[in-house]
Amino acid sequence: MPDRSGCIDRMMRLSPSFRDRWRPPLSVIVAMVLCIMLLVPLGGVVFFRVYENQLIQTTEAELIAQSAAIAATAAEQLKTIDPENLPLGPSAQPPQTQYSYLLTTIGEWSPQTSMLDLNKTPILPARPDARETGEDVHPVLEEVGRQLAPILVNTQKLTLAGFRVLDANGVVVSGRGEVGLSLAHVDEVRKALGGRYASALRERIVDNPQPIYSISRGTAVRVFTALPIVVEGRVAGVVYASRTPSNILKEMFLQRETVLWMLAFVLGATFVVGFIFVRAISGPIRALTARSLKIGSGDRAALKPLTIHGNREIHALSTSMLDMSRKLFDRNDYINTFANHVTHELKSPLTSIQGAAELLLDGGEELTEAERSKFLENILSDTARASLLLNRLRALARAESVDIGGACHLAPVLGQIKGRIDGLSVSWNKDCELPLSEENARIVFENLIENSRNHGASKVEVVVSGGGESLTVTVNDDGEGVSPGNAEHVFDLFFTTRRESGGTGMGLGIIQALLQAHDATIRLAPGHGGGASFEITFNR
Repeated sequence: MPDRSGCIDRMMRLSPSFRDRWRPPLSVIVAMVLCIMLLVPLGGVVFFRVYENQLIQTTEAELIAQSAAIAATAAEQLKTIDPENLPLGPSAQPPQTQYSYLLTTIGEWSPQTSMLDLNKTPILPARPDARETGEDVHPVLEEVGRQLAPILVNTQKLTLAGFRVLDANGVVVSGRGEVGLSLAHVDEVRKALGGRYASALRERIVDNPQPIYSISRGTAVRVFTALPIVVEGRVAGVVYASRTPSNILKEMFLQRETVLWMLAFVLGATFVVGFIFVRAISGPIRALTARSLKIGSGDRAALKPLTIHGNREIHALSTSMLDMSRKLFDRNDYINTFANHVTHELKSPLTSIQGAAELLLDGGEELTEAERSKFLENILSDTARASLLLNRLRALARAESVDIGGACHLAPVLGQIKGRIDGLSVSWNKDCELPLSEENARIVFENLIENSRNHGASKVEVVVSGGGESLTVTVNDDGEGVSPGNAEHVFDLFFTTRRESGGTGMGLGIIQALLQAHDATIRLAPGHGGGASFEITFNR
């Protein structure tokens, strides 16, 4: 059995509308949406600069807190050992903040906030090496440096931060290395020696990088802070600290189990969304496309609902398409039947005309005047029948494409018809307003009354009943009536019991088509004496 989906794709490729302009299929659009969903968390990792900035500020805040504790300890020791002979530098400046609207002093509190910002702070080169200096370190500061050395080492073991204690000239007095060397030439140290807290972001160079190191623990920058040691409002030294901040990759490595669960959730959610799209949109649309192609090829068996509609809109689209297809099939059947009837009805008079004309042509002088007259009368009679049939066809076409709307009163219409028909009594019980134009109402009732007279009626009675939402107009006559065998065929086109006397069988069909165009119905009502009774119902 051929692959119908492949046939559909080939038909789409061959269709001019698809060749002229490429339009992505719904499956491609769904795939693009799913890819975007997958890129959202990945893009979030790339653009997590705000979080990375928060990590750096957190590192700076921790260094400030640790440095403040060390500076306070150093200041107390300096006061205890020799407060009178301390070499002090410039006056200390109040704490700073990167946001002007934040207060640096609140009562007796003077908090020092983080100053670093990845969006504003430049990343400086690696810290310059310490330099030799000719400055002598004051004995008091040397003693304080020796006392602080084990504290700095133990603190570094726990916090992974590096600490240096400098005197007022920038010479290192305590730390794991560089004791006796000067750092006064470093920008942040120079600012701190001037009495103001300073911080910097510097490049971090790893001498022997390892893959796992760079992924789980490494980062490209290092945070440096320089906090003045303040004694009696003046700078007695500097606590110079540094530490490598955490980064996003490190956090993801540390939280790898959570990240894996999150990734599994994202993939699962993407799969669920894709399944819903296919089940609720893409699949039903492809099925509807295949169904429409079958219907277009004339397969009446395809006129059935889809197995899965997916959603309300596709269900409505499928239902409307099937209704339209049924109407088109019915219309096609009607046109075929109508064409066959018209061919049959016109064939008889045309055959008769052709036969009479051939006899006149072949008979020549041998035909008598009576025979010639008979043949000519047959030609004229059949021509008149063909003309009548064509007029009825035009009337039917007008009835099926009539302009909808308008209103008129019943009594004036019946009065005009009554004045034109002799030998037939027409009466009505009351007047009413009809939802038809006067011309269309005249066509309906004139055809009905003419039909009654042609079937031997001498009296026609029009009865109006109902009102409001439904109006019923019944046309009764005392003619021959309709036999039970013919009752179900009276509205069929070209059905007539008066063919020999010139009936075309289209009058009631014209009436029915015109009323249907106005959302009205007509039926043969039973149980009316010996005559015929037609009931017209208008739904307002």
